[in-house]
Amino acid sequence: MNANLNTNPPLTRPRSDVLIKLENIHKSYFSGEVETPVLHGINVTIQHGEFVAIMGQSGSGKSTLMNILGALDTPTSGSYILNGKETSKLSDNELAKVRNETIGFVFQGFNLLKRMPLVDNVALPLLYAGVSMGEARRRAAEKLAQTGLGAFTKRLPNQISGGQQQRVAISRALVCEPALILADEPTGNLDTATSVEIMNLFTRLNEENGMSILIVTHEPDVAKYAKRLVRLKDGLVTYDGLVSEADL
Repeated sequence: MNANLNTNPPLTRPRSDVLIKLENIHKSYFSGEVETPVLHGINVTIQHGEFVAIMGQSGSGKSTLMNILGALDTPTSGSYILNGKETSKLSDNELAKVRNETIGFVFQGFNLLKRMPLVDNVALPLLYAGVSMGEARRRAAEKLAQTGLGAFTKRLPNQISGGQQQRVAISRALVCEPALILADEPTGNLDTATSVEIMNLFTRLNEENGMSILIVTHEPDVAKYAKRLVRLKDGLVTYDGLVSEADL
């Protein structure tokens, strides 16, 4: 795939070089009076343009941390500043707006609407943001072309391969020109060759376009594509440094 990946400047302009700042993040879940602590004081700062992998085994707290990073859940205590905004001070509507403008999500299961053409699947975040249908489809078609699917705009998800469906999901994540792509186990449903293709796409987005990429994974073969690794164990950060120096 040799598609041109150039994108327009992000709609949400960075207020500083810091994209994400987590300070003493704790998260517990409650069942009646029973408290189950999951995160125990997470401190992580991520700059614009970084390619970071968050790695940990089942039970490490990485899924909980991903939900907090994606503004899909809130910490029990601590501070989460996303692109210059303290998320705890935002209303639900403000948080939804920041999430839609700032973060492009890519999930393991693709999350495509089966009866909707690819171009309309990609256009959905723009429609939620109030963009007209015609403009949303135009921009969605551009993103599909940039990920090598320009000829497939009218196809349905079940008419393309798993790897192509993940590229559609990446196109959808890019369509609002977000500051951050947050990918949760993005190759979990793909074979090895297709996984390499998807990770190479993330690498190009980061290196050629300066896109900030944050991947949550338990797979060393995926984490090695990132430049920085944050490893979790039992709700604590046990490593934060260069992937090249980490024991994967």
